[in-house]
Amino acid sequence: METTAEGLIRGEDGLDRCFWHGGLEDYRRYHDEEWGRPVTDDIRLFEKICLEGFQSGLSWLTILRKRENFRAAFAGFDFHQVARFGDEEIARCLADAGIIRHRGKIVSTINNARRAVDMQAEFGSLSRYFWSYEPDASERPPRMDYVTLKANPTSPTSIRLSKDLKKRGWTFVGPTTVYAFMQAMGLVNDHIEGCCCRAPTEELRSRLVRP
Repeated sequence: METTAEGLIRGEDGLDRCFWHGGLEDYRRYHDEEWGRPVTDDIRLFEKICLEGFQSGLSWLTILRKRENFRAAFAGFDFHQVARFGDEEIARCLADAGIIRHRGKIVSTINNARRAVDMQAEFGSLSRYFWSYEPDASERPPRMDYVTLKANPTSPTSIRLSKDLKKRGWTFVGPTTVYAFMQAMGLVNDHIEGCCCRAPTEELRSRLVRP
C-alpha cells in the first residue's frame, strides 16, 4: 500500500485512512474503532497512559499486540488493585515474557496507580482531571493535515499536563507521551483531513457529555 501526499492509505474497502496503520489488520481496527474516540472511563484512561509509558522507545503496535497480556499482568489496570502491588508482583511482571519486562516502567505503573488513587479522591474521577485539559479550539491547528500531524508530536496543553502530572508524582509522562494519550483518548481529534474516521470521531466528541 502506498501513502498519498495527503498522508492517506486507501483500503480494499475503498476508504481512505490515516497513514500510520500501514495496512495491518489489527492496527487498522485500532485506528477505526478506538483511536481518537472520546473516553471518560477511569480504568481505560489509566490503562492508556500507562501503556503509552511502556511504549516509550518502542512502537505502539508492539504494545497493542501485547495489550491483553498487560491487562492480565496489571489486574485489568484497576489502579486500586495495582496500587497495592509490591515486590512479589514486580518479580512476577519481570518474569512475564508476554509484556515489556522493563523494571522502571513496571515500577512506574505501580507508582502511577497510587497517584491515580489520590487524584480520584481529589477530583472525583481521573476523567474529570484529564478532560479539564481538553485544549481550547484556539490552540488547535486550523487544518489537521499530514504535515501538521507529523510536525507536532507535542502541544502546549500536553506540555502543561505533563508538568502537572510530574508535579503530582507521576512518572513516564513526558509531553510526547501525554500528547499520544490525548490523541488516543479523544481529547483531540487528530485523524487527518480526508480520513474516513475524522468526521465520525468529531461527531462523537460533539455529543460527549464532559465530566
